[in-house]
Amino acid sequence: MYRVILASRKTVEWIGLLIVAFLFVFPFLWMASTAFKTMPEVRQFPPTLLPETWEWSNFAQAWESGPFLMYTWNSILVAVGILILQFLTAVPAAYAFARYKFPGRNLLFGLVLIVLMIPGQVIFLPIYVQLSGWGLVNTLWSLILPYAASAFGIFLLRQAFMQVPDEVIEAARLDNASEWKIMWTIMVPMAKPVLVTFGLFSFIYHWNDYFWPLIMTNSDEVRTLPIGISSLHMSDGGTLWNVMMAGNMILILPILVIFFVAQRHIIKAFIYQSK
Repeated sequence: MYRVILASRKTVEWIGLLIVAFLFVFPFLWMASTAFKTMPEVRQFPPTLLPETWEWSNFAQAWESGPFLMYTWNSILVAVGILILQFLTAVPAAYAFARYKFPGRNLLFGLVLIVLMIPGQVIFLPIYVQLSGWGLVNTLWSLILPYAASAFGIFLLRQAFMQVPDEVIEAARLDNASEWKIMWTIMVPMAKPVLVTFGLFSFIYHWNDYFWPLIMTNSDEVRTLPIGISSLHMSDGGTLWNVMMAGNMILILPILVIFFVAQRHIIKAFIYQSK
């Protein structure tokens, strides 16, 4: 009887997990399916899940509808530039919060947490005025500098650094290792899964960011891929949903590749944080 109840419970759990997984995956599958359909098939009712005719030319049409090579290059520069600056600022800050005791430490870390809770859209106006005063509006620097420091990165890395045993750091200090060397050659390698996970989150956020590039840029030379994809919506003959979905597939392709390459580290990071 107990085994029957246990088996029934597991079956219900599996059904629940499959339903939740389907709710998350279905929009992506629908987007991918639409990207390969012809426009008459997109409009037909009832809709089809798989394309009757696989229209590969949608991707070429999306790519050739604008300077997408320039958009892609700008997105890479912005996302990678932000990631490098965030690593350079978050690692020392997190190390200081995790391993040093100084006056005002808790107050400063509390301010970091408050920054973490404030949406970026709330403070975009003073940042825009400041960057405008520096003459940086409509440049790639205006997309990179406001995100040079990450409160989320500081919080995440601080938690990872706090889990490193004190004995490891004391042993390094007895060997006359400098604090700089301890931070970059001991703490950072030991927190590698968390660093990879933070890097992935940061890259995805800034690769997909639409709001800030839309506010800070007004020419194709500095605009990023999400802005370019949104321009596909503006068509004289109505919205070409198949071409627009093909553009979205192009947008998310680098993210999917990076995720599948780094997924082992992501799983390790969550296991590491849960200990």
